[in-house]
Amino acid sequence: MTVGDADRAGQGAPLAERRWPAISGGALILPLGATEQHGPHLPLGTDADVAQAVARALAAGEDPAPALARLLAPTIPYGASGEHEDFPGTLSLGTAVLTELLVELGRSALRWAERVCIVNAHGGNVEALAAAVPRLRREGRDVAWLPCGSARIPGDAHAGRAETSLMLHLHPDRVAAGLAEAGDARPMRELLPELRARGVRAVSPNGVLGDPGGASADEGRARFASVLAEAEKRLRAWAPRETDGMLVLRDAV
Repeated sequence: MTVGDADRAGQGAPLAERRWPAISGGALILPLGATEQHGPHLPLGTDADVAQAVARALAAGEDPAPALARLLAPTIPYGASGEHEDFPGTLSLGTAVLTELLVELGRSALRWAERVCIVNAHGGNVEALAAAVPRLRREGRDVAWLPCGSARIPGDAHAGRAETSLMLHLHPDRVAAGLAEAGDARPMRELLPELRARGVRAVSPNGVLGDPGGASADEGRARFASVLAEAEKRLRAWAPRETDGMLVLRDAV
């Protein structure tokens, strides 16, 4: 083993790269994404990529009080994506299975960690989070979750300008910009009944809900900084909402 290998297995490395003697509790930061279509121009792992990037940045910090070291857990790349299952490549656990997965992971992690924060980047996972996290908290386990959405604008719900900009910043090599095209850009409140009844493809054949036109890496960099700043504030405040376990700022509890 080289010195570099030893360092990677010690403090500062992601959880999966450590060995057990280097782990002494702390706050586990768990990224939760999805594997689902994101239009013809973005990869199926977009939500997992975003969740991992936000979680990695959060894990590089440290809670001021109590002073808990933050550990980056492996990303969960699957979520509840039933609305996208008409598109090839989608892999969905469904809400019921995702709920139980989060409950069991929370119970397991809190045998040695002091706290777990789930960083979620897929809206379809919210129902499972709202069921699993309060259940864990009722069991006396210090678990919460926070959203890391891309500060979307109206009519930009999925694979539009916001997500495309984020990916151009985070992983430009994974964006097929020449294939980007607009989809259905109606507000979500208008789309939701049909989405729930028939899925995304019935509303938007190319899978895009919005318009990726005008997306840029510079915009993505600014959006990522905004998302991260908000996530850090919520994490430091550590004020889980009673109804669903989502972290909010203390004056919003």
